[in-house]
Amino acid sequence: MALTAGIVGLPNVGKSTLFNAITKAGALAANYPFATIEPNVGMVEVPDERLEILTSMYHPKKSTHAVCEFTDIAGLVKGASKGEGLGNQFLGNIRNCDAVLEVVRCFEDGNITHVEGTIDSVRDAEIIQLELILADLESIDKRIVKIEKKAQSKVDDAPFEFELLKKIKNTLEKELPVRTLSFTEAEALYLKNYGLLTSKPFMLIANISMDHISHPEEDKEFLRLKEYASKTHSRIIAISAQIEAELAELSDEDKEMFLQDLGLKEPGLNRLVQATYDLLGYATYFTTGPDECRAWTFKKGMLAPECAGIIHTDFQRGFIRAETVAYDDLIKCGSMLKAKEAGLVRQEGKDYAVQDGDVLLFKFNV
Repeated sequence: MALTAGIVGLPNVGKSTLFNAITKAGALAANYPFATIEPNVGMVEVPDERLEILTSMYHPKKSTHAVCEFTDIAGLVKGASKGEGLGNQFLGNIRNCDAVLEVVRCFEDGNITHVEGTIDSVRDAEIIQLELILADLESIDKRIVKIEKKAQSKVDDAPFEFELLKKIKNTLEKELPVRTLSFTEAEALYLKNYGLLTSKPFMLIANISMDHISHPEEDKEFLRLKEYASKTHSRIIAISAQIEAELAELSDEDKEMFLQDLGLKEPGLNRLVQATYDLLGYATYFTTGPDECRAWTFKKGMLAPECAGIIHTDFQRGFIRAETVAYDDLIKCGSMLKAKEAGLVRQEGKDYAVQDGDVLLFKFNV
C-alpha cells in the first residue's frame, strides 16, 4: 500500500529543486531508493528507526521499508481551472493523488525571478488554492444541474444529495476548501464519489532560506503561511530545497557533518516523508523473521484481517488470528520469547484494530 503525494507549486518556488533532491537522495538507500520510476515520479522509503532496531535484533537476510510515491505535477499558472497553461494536465494529475503538497517560496533571491514579482507566501498559496476551488465549483455546479429536478420531485436520495451539494457550493463560494467542512458518514459516501480536489489532505511546504532552517519561526513569511495553513485546515512543514539538493550529493559521513553544522538532527526530506505519511492517516505494522524484517503501511483503524490482506489476499481470506506484540514491549523484553514469558504477546481475532508499531504474525488457513 504505497501512498501517492503530488507536489505542486508556482514557477520558481523550488518545486523542481526539491523533487530532484528526492530522486537523487536514494542513491544511498538499500531497498526502495529515491529512484525515478517515471520521468516525474519518485519512490521514497519512509524513514523508521523502529525497523532499523528490529533488523539489528533479528539479523534477517533483508530489511524492507514502507514506501511513499511522490509525483512532480506540471507547473501552474492563473487560470488553470479553465485550462490555461498546463491546467488540465495539472488538475488531472492532482485527482490521481492521495494528498497534495504545495511548495511555497518564502526566501528572497534576486537571481531567481518570482512569477508574481514579489515574495508573498500567503498570496502564492491562495493562487493555487483558488484554482482548485474553482475546479471543484465547476464539478459541483454540473452535478447540481443533473440532480436538481430529481431533488424537487423527491426521487430516491436526490433531496439529501442536493442539500449536500448546496452545503459544499456555499463553502467553495466563500473561497474555502471542502476539507474545512465536517460531514456525516452518509455525506462522506457521496463526497468520495465527487473526487473534489480541495477535499484531499493538503500540506504546505514552506521553502525557506538556509539562514532560517534551524529556526523557521524567525522567518516572517513562514509565520504568515503557518497562520494561513491553520485557517485552511492544511498541514505545514519548513524545508530548504537548496539544502536538500546539497545533501543529496553528499556521502553519509559528509551529510552528518553538514547537518551538524546547520544544527539539524536529520534531513528535511525525512521529515517531509514522515509528515506526508501521517497526513494521509497511515501507520506502520511490522513482520519479523530470519528472512526479512518489513514495515507495512496500513490505514489507521483497519482490522487485523484487512492488514493481513495487505501481505496477501489468502492471508485475509483464511485469517484465523494475529499473534501480536507492541513494538515497545518487544524492545523492552529484548526478544519475542521473553515477551511471551512476560505475557505481552496476545492472540487477537478478526475484530482487532491494528495499532501503529504492532509486530504481527498472522495465522491463516486456506
